[in-house]
Amino acid sequence: MNKRLTRRWSMFMVLMFGMLLLTACGTKYAALPINEDVDICAICKMQVKDDAYATQLTTKDGQNYKFDDIGCMNQWKTQNGTDNIGMDYVRDYNDKEWIEYSKATYVYDASLRTPMAYGILNFKDKASAEAFVAEQGVGTVMTAEDLASHDWKQNTENMDMMGEHGHDEGHGDQAESEGTHQEGEMKEESGH
Repeated sequence: MNKRLTRRWSMFMVLMFGMLLLTACGTKYAALPINEDVDICAICKMQVKDDAYATQLTTKDGQNYKFDDIGCMNQWKTQNGTDNIGMDYVRDYNDKEWIEYSKATYVYDASLRTPMAYGILNFKDKASAEAFVAEQGVGTVMTAEDLASHDWKQNTENMDMMGEHGHDEGHGDQAESEGTHQEGEMKEESGH
């Protein structure tokens, strides 16, 4: 029995050493799931909803930070720099699939409601972003490089309309009053 335990312990140590070696040689990053019960935005401290506005980044040392709005993630990058970021992610507006920040296409318009009123939506490709702009009649299609020189101002009118609990109330109000794409999203959310 002692030999078995020793053998298992040895196998465990070999596996751990191998994992450590693999991690040191080429770190793989992956977006983590959103847990609405515990995830709060690293900047504004609001709840991170499991929706199309959630973003996140993982530092090279393995720390994961989640944000309720891409503008909050930008604020974190401004405060902390980008040299230590291993990978950053946004979610596709249409299907909530995680996309690498640098590979996504963005739509900006001050009138677009987002949790912290930055007015930026994320799309997995340019065609989806252009289709959204054509359908809604508003918005400018942007790349991650374009966002580097974006002014990142919040639309204070949208913030005022969202009220104290904008994350809970703000998403549906625009969808209902303006008939935007968010209407379909709200129907999906109500089924949860």
